[in-house]
Amino acid sequence: MEDQEILAKFRDPATRNVAFNQLVRKYQQKVYWHVRKMVVSHDDADDLTQDVFVKVWNHLENFRQDASLYTWLYRIATNECLSFLQSKRRRFFLPLNDVGAELTAKLEADDSLAGDEVELKLQKAILRLPDKQRLVFNLRYYDEMPYEQMAEVTGTSVGALKASYHHAVKKIEQYVNHQFPND
Repeated sequence: MEDQEILAKFRDPATRNVAFNQLVRKYQQKVYWHVRKMVVSHDDADDLTQDVFVKVWNHLENFRQDASLYTWLYRIATNECLSFLQSKRRRFFLPLNDVGAELTAKLEADDSLAGDEVELKLQKAILRLPDKQRLVFNLRYYDEMPYEQMAEVTGTSVGALKASYHHAVKKIEQYVNHQFPND
């Protein structure tokens, strides 16, 4: 079902629940994996995905359609991830590197994320990036999102996103080359 149809059905109280269920079915997996790449833990990603859809339910009626529904969902999910990671740092008084180390430990302990060795190295390198660089890298590399759409999701200029992606790639290369020089 197209987004416009879902939105039209959502505005009608008689079909609101059906429309919302269709929206969740259409976007739940994409939102979950977007969140999961940021927070690593399945349980955290599951909780945050649920939080995203609760916010969508509460605010969909006021959605102005300035952006696509997909972009709007990603913006909500992105903000939830960044807030979660910031809250985690504040709650445990963790510097950036300690949060990265904690996420790396979760990555290594999670059998469902076990991929080949190269993918694991890449994931470890990505987790060392600052949150916003990791977000930009994930959106561009994994989701193949165009910079213009990323700008809508993040509220950042295209030029800044390109620079952030470039810096992220360089940091990942440096980490991989430094950590695994003989590979």
